[in-house]
Amino acid sequence: MPLDRETETCLRLRFERQGTVSPFVVISDRLRRQMPPESISRLARTALDQAGLGGISLMDLRHDFIIRQLEQHDWPYVARISGIAVNTLYACFSGYLPEGRRKTAGRRTEVDAFLLWKLLQTEGSSPVGLALWMSWKLGMQAREIVALTWSQVDLDRGVIHLPDRDLTLGITLRRLLRTAQNRRREGDDPHVLLAPNSRRPIDQPRLSKLVRTALIRGGLETVSLGDLCREERREGEDARLLVYAAEKGAISRSEAMSILGLSKVAAYERLRQLTASGRLVRVGTKYYPAGQVVPPEEQYGVIREFLTQSGPAYRQDLAALLHIGDRQCALILKHMVEAGRLVRTGQRYALPVEEKAIL
Repeated sequence: MPLDRETETCLRLRFERQGTVSPFVVISDRLRRQMPPESISRLARTALDQAGLGGISLMDLRHDFIIRQLEQHDWPYVARISGIAVNTLYACFSGYLPEGRRKTAGRRTEVDAFLLWKLLQTEGSSPVGLALWMSWKLGMQAREIVALTWSQVDLDRGVIHLPDRDLTLGITLRRLLRTAQNRRREGDDPHVLLAPNSRRPIDQPRLSKLVRTALIRGGLETVSLGDLCREERREGEDARLLVYAAEKGAISRSEAMSILGLSKVAAYERLRQLTASGRLVRVGTKYYPAGQVVPPEEQYGVIREFLTQSGPAYRQDLAALLHIGDRQCALILKHMVEAGRLVRTGQRYALPVEEKAIL
């Protein structure tokens, strides 16, 4: 929770007077020990009455704080600092949000793995923790998670059996599921996710609310369970593209479309992201595995050094030098010739005369 300057000053003064008396901030002046909640409420009500604020309670002050925060921040932030469940906050206080901020901002496309890891450590083998793990690492959807029963979980082999596929458990998720299984009581429902108190299966709307609240409090307010599922599947799809590129030497947009069943725009965006992350290198219309091809920004320097040492060269030699296809190399050399960086004589390419003079 944010601490304003006035509250900080008040707490510092109180610590100077009573910090050595008790570890609790609010203590009885007479008994010098922690005060029970009802005593705090009674004292606060008396002080408010004396100040001419009759009829106001501590809960009213808390609600006023929430409303003032909503006027300055978005509701995921307020949910995180107030501790109120997301659905309760939005149902009771959404009317206080300024009109332009009532809708959640667009979600980011990437999950902050560090914040998610911290949240997973906090949640452990709770229903929320298990749901997050199964969604993020196994790509399971919410409906699959709430429907999962222990008969589908083989902890000895480390496998979850779904109707359409088998999923391999990692070491951590396997350990957490075993912990959850050890908590089971005689007569418990066979579903994996049970409410801690009622021991009844958690339905999908309830799970979504629990996960959403946990994500917001963990600083991941723009992420949902569906985002984690898509993130895992995207990593799997990216791996398929990278394997294909490694096996074939390169991959094109049309090949990516065929492999993943994507549209032309979606395939381009996926390859662009892999290029931006440094896992692929784009040369013309082809995408090559990083480290196996000369990047475009280094091509002229490599060709220049080669021609300086070896003299005029054929296109096939330069294609082998750049580790790209012959047709792609022809286009690159054509642009270099048009820009005056190379000279073509017959089937061979050389440096311009002035370039040689400089060397």
